[in-house]
Amino acid sequence: MTFLAVAAGLALLASQGSTYADDKAAAAVASDDNGKYADKEGNPTFKIQEDGTVDWYTYSGFRRFNSDCFVCHGADGAGSSFAPALANSLKTMTYADFLSIVAEGRKNLSAGKENVMPAFGNNKNVYCYMDDLYVYLRARAVGDLPRGRPAKKEDKPQAAKDAEASCMGG
Repeated sequence: MTFLAVAAGLALLASQGSTYADDKAAAAVASDDNGKYADKEGNPTFKIQEDGTVDWYTYSGFRRFNSDCFVCHGADGAGSSFAPALANSLKTMTYADFLSIVAEGRKNLSAGKENVMPAFGNNKNVYCYMDDLYVYLRARAVGDLPRGRPAKKEDKPQAAKDAEASCMGG
């Protein structure tokens, strides 16, 4: 099954539910799989320690966002005249919807203005790091991560190294 097929299936499941709202309680860590955190629903989430140290995936998401997404979505996901503030959008966007939109793209027409989100489902620099992007933006959306580069980060777990090598073909 291809990545796009999985994303489309997840989006279909998400669209059958009711209104979604994310917050600090929903984003709370419920499980830890060698440094990759999940909420009680099994969705990727972030972990920020009291001293400000972020988990590796949140830090990686910051880096990936700033290499591929900020040009349209603005610094720290704050939005621009080209694209919405993802730090706001993720407050009401499910994980499945996020995957679907990033993989397949989207076109919005409103008030005579056309906004186009290109599909990144074939861009390894994006799709190999979808969870990282999601947890970074989720941390921004629920207000746990301030603007700017995280000052401290956990070391890169072996699982992240293995996943990267597998996805990037290395």
